[in-house]
Amino acid sequence: MFTSLPVYIMTEPEFTLSTSKIAIIGLGLMGGSLALGLRGKCAALYGIDPHLPTLETALSQQIVDYASSDPSSLLPEVDLVILSAPVPAILTLLEQLPKFTSNPCIVMDMGSTKKLIVESMSRLPENFDPIGGHPICGKEKLSLANAERTLYYAAPFLLTPLERTSPRAISAANQIIEAIGAKATTLDAVEHDRILASTSHLPFLISSALALATPNDVASFIGPGFKSTSRLAGTSSSMMLGVLQSNRENVLNALHGMQNQLTEIESALASDDFSKLESILNKAMDKYQELIHPS
Repeated sequence: MFTSLPVYIMTEPEFTLSTSKIAIIGLGLMGGSLALGLRGKCAALYGIDPHLPTLETALSQQIVDYASSDPSSLLPEVDLVILSAPVPAILTLLEQLPKFTSNPCIVMDMGSTKKLIVESMSRLPENFDPIGGHPICGKEKLSLANAERTLYYAAPFLLTPLERTSPRAISAANQIIEAIGAKATTLDAVEHDRILASTSHLPFLISSALALATPNDVASFIGPGFKSTSRLAGTSSSMMLGVLQSNRENVLNALHGMQNQLTEIESALASDDFSKLESILNKAMDKYQELIHPS
């Protein structure tokens, strides 16, 4: 499976987190939280972000050891680079990586969709050893100011290796995941996108629709039920638009399934069939329990 990898990748020593230099491109909520979780657990942390105040904060608070807005000034120094940015930005960075460094380097991403990213990773030159990744956690409030060292604790961290991904890159990813307290799971990129359309991308759209459908004059009567159901609508469109674009077909399928359920509920209400409505709601309650407490 790994015979097509260049010899110098295969003969490099085993990856050891404590002696490795790691760069994180994108010091927002996810990248900043990752840096906080890795601080003191690797040889050096390099932060790369286009927003200069973010870099100043990362340095002044000692979140990273070195910081720059220019990837080419830091990437030749590192053993592993982690791309923590919106999906379109990750795809652009993957195209640009060969211009930033020609040294051997493991490349890992944390994008919310995987198929297009893994396809782009497969086209990287041989000095790069790529592996896809996606932590299943986060908040609707982005930026380094909202980063938390414990954000990844006990969260699933999905890995989508390529055929060319070396055992060394897989080991590196697992060591990082263990260091931040997450739980690694390996998944095919296509299956990943199908699953996340239902568990992440659809909930965002449902929250957005709920916010849009709610009149302003009821704002003073909003309680915890509405707040918890609509929370994801507070997520920046700049983060989610690329996710929806890159997973369009799966999201459409998930939306169709949701629309069918809403139509069934509407039909029961419209026909005064409260026996049917009760049955639907009981099934929903049972399904909810199955989903949050899987056997």
